[in-house]
Amino acid sequence: MDPAALVRHWRHERGLSQAQLAALIGTGQAAISRIENGRDVPTLPLLARIAEALGCRLTIAFEQAVH
Repeated sequence: MDPAALVRHWRHERGLSQAQLAALIGTGQAAISRIENGRDVPTLPLLARIAEALGCRLTIAFEQAVH
C-alpha cells in the first residue's frame, strides 16, 4: 500500500477524523487531507509523527527491482 492509503486505513481503524489526527501531530486538517489524497508527499519526520499518533511503527523497505 502507498503511504496515503496506509494513513487513511489506520486513521479509520483508530476511529479518528482528519482533524483529530491533525491535532495529535500538530498540523492542520487540510494537510492530512492532502496526504490521504496523494496530493502531498509527507516528509519522513511527519510520517513518523503520524505513525506514532496512530500507534503504528514506521518501517521503510527497499525491494529488488525487476529488470
